[in-house]
Formats: sequence, structure tokens, C-alpha cells
Amino acid sequence: MNNLLKKSVLPIIVIALLAFLALQLSNKQTAPDVQFNTIDGKQISMESLKNKVVLVNFWATDCPGCIKEMPQLINTYKQYHQKGFEIIAVAMPYDQITQILNYSKSQGLPFPVTHDSSAEITNKFGKVSLTPTAFIYDKQGRLLQHTIGELDFNALQQLLNKELSI
Repeated sequence: MNNLLKKSVLPIIVIALLAFLALQLSNKQTAPDVQFNTIDGKQISMESLKNKVVLVNFWATDCPGCIKEMPQLINTYKQYHQKGFEIIAVAMPYDQITQILNYSKSQGLPFPVTHDSSAEITNKFGKVSLTPTAFIYDKQGRLLQHTIGELDFNALQQLLNKELSI
């Protein structure tokens, strides 16, 4: 009787565990429901960015890694924006708005820039405190990649080519 029970229950347990594991692997974190208020007065919600691949980039004007990767972010944006890619640059709460405005203008940042003065956005993205930090979401708003530190732009281009079917 005990042997019979093992033979019938064990496969059920294994199947249940495999199903649970598959569900966990396919259940990707989704983008938080946030509203970005850009430095030029526009409002953009994460919801409005569905059907686009979105990179939310947390940065600061005094961050060497952020400044170093900004030209590549600009080039990547220009290359992929018309194909369905969006970047939202979120300046950290401690950054000064005058510095953000000056940097954005002097560098000709082509993508939306917002200043998270109240720390609402950084909190909703898991209390981001290090820069640069990037979150990349697919067209359904599911997290594809979370990077702390500078992005690998070759890997990013491969990801964008795949996600945008290029």
C-alpha cells in the first residue's frame, strides 16, 4: 500500500513543482504605474507606453557613469525610437533642477527627462539609490532587464533588435 501511494503521489508532486517553476519563470515583474512629469511640462504614464520597448534610466548630473553613457543613450534612442523604443530619463531627487535643465539643453537630450524631486518614482521602482540604474520593459510592460551601473550597449542593441523584430 505504501509503495502504491509513493508511485501515485510522487508524479503529482513533481508535476506540480514543475508547473509552479514554469509559472514563476514566465511571471515577469511589470512596470509600476507611474506618471512622469517632464521638465518641459509634458505628462507621460507608463500605461501610455504600452506597445513600446521602454528604458527607464535613473541618472544624475554629477554621476560619472551617467555622463559617460549619455552619448550612447542618445545614439540608441535616435536609432530605435522610430521603431518603437522609448527612453525616459529620471533625474534623481537630490539633483538640482537648474543643473538638469542646463545639462539636458547643452547635450540636446532627445528623449523625455523628468526630475523626481519628491522621490515618488525612485520609490515605485524599488527605492533606486544608485546611478546609473536602468529598467527595460517589453511592449507588454514586463521587465526584461534591470541594470545597476553602465549599460552594455552591444547587448542592448541585440535586445532591441529582438524585441522590436528588426
